[in-house]
Amino acid sequence: MIDFFSETFLTAFIVAVLASAIPLLLASIGETVGEQSGVLNIGMEGLMLVGGYFGFVGTLVSGSFWVGFLSGAAAGIALSMVMMVLCVWLGLNQIVVGIGIGLAGAGVSSVLYDFQFAESKPRLGLDTPWTIPFLSDLPVVGKGLFAQPGMFYVSLIILVLTSIWLYKTTPGLRLRSAGQKPASLDAAGGSVMRTRSLAVLFGGAMSGLGGAYLALISAGTFTPGMTNGVGFLAIVVAMLARGRFTWVLLISIVYGLFVAMGTVLQLTTLNIPNDVVHMMPFVAVMIVLTFFARRSALPPALATAYVRGAR
Repeated sequence: MIDFFSETFLTAFIVAVLASAIPLLLASIGETVGEQSGVLNIGMEGLMLVGGYFGFVGTLVSGSFWVGFLSGAAAGIALSMVMMVLCVWLGLNQIVVGIGIGLAGAGVSSVLYDFQFAESKPRLGLDTPWTIPFLSDLPVVGKGLFAQPGMFYVSLIILVLTSIWLYKTTPGLRLRSAGQKPASLDAAGGSVMRTRSLAVLFGGAMSGLGGAYLALISAGTFTPGMTNGVGFLAIVVAMLARGRFTWVLLISIVYGLFVAMGTVLQLTTLNIPNDVVHMMPFVAVMIVLTFFARRSALPPALATAYVRGAR
């Protein structure tokens, strides 16, 4: 019988929570920056899948996890260029283009995987953890929090730096102006098109990194459709958080907590259907949405194309 209160089990539980939370965290950071600039990218699911696939291939070919993460980010940027050109430069409907990007990302990653790896189904090894002296020796939380892969710590640094950039710097103020009052940014000499373009590319890089983290660290391999709706959750998280990155982190951890609890329930003698277990994280997010959505205040220019001089 499994001892649910043993140090080994609790450490594994913490690792499982973080492995599920970080991909959602990275994608939500990218979507938050995009929404604050006035661009709603609902193709996050496709961006994460291409990031996961090319991150997986990059690591498999090079043997380096860092090359895999860079490959995933580059793939996310490449696909998000479609959103940049069609929506930011040409002013097409962001919802329609986002749906197309989501479908294209899922389709391309599935076709390429089936073509190359359908028979072999290779798996990756474990990334070497960065062990923090003394802290990693703490009971229970030491191995779970302070002996994680390097990308885990880089993700937290990205979260902090993005928050500082958005709220403590002039470029961050310009980005938020592009989502609040783009005409004011234009009148002040800023470029709405350049600001939104950079935000879209940043969102693509973060989504690609999120997908790569899911494939390389959380799963150790890539499978078609492996995001299972995490990209859509990232959109919800960004809307709930209203640009506050502390909320992005907390909601991502809540999601990871429910995913890990689902795994624990499957190890017990409780006869709970797998479908119910898999629904739990999404139900938790929906409950949070029900209680807090009324207080959400989205940028007024979100999903609206900017045309200089138009009323």
